[in-house]
Amino acid sequence: MRYTLSAEPVATRLCWCRDCQYWALGNAAVNIMVPRAAVEVTGTPRRFESVADSGNRMTRSFCGECGTQLFSASSGNLEYMVVRVGTLDDASGIRPTMAIWTGSAPPWAHIDPALQAFPRQPG
Repeated sequence: MRYTLSAEPVATRLCWCRDCQYWALGNAAVNIMVPRAAVEVTGTPRRFESVADSGNRMTRSFCGECGTQLFSASSGNLEYMVVRVGTLDDASGIRPTMAIWTGSAPPWAHIDPALQAFPRQPG
């Protein structure tokens, strides 16, 4: 399974929501937001649907062969989707600019004071 992006990210964030902590094995997930129309997927990812702490319906996509988390899409934001930075072929130019859901971060978490921080989902 492969995907290509035809647009630059509109946001790069560290997400401390409990779901992302589970998928990032206890840490924050590093994500970029891109327009949904800019993501072209070759192959068919598996999907898991749930309701997030925000109350939005989330569809999370992962590789059916290896289980790698790939994307998230929210019913509350139909224009954009989230791509896991660890799945990019070259993530060397990615720099987070914000930390979200910091209110869910464990007490030992380091939240970089140089980043914009939001205790929940930013508006």
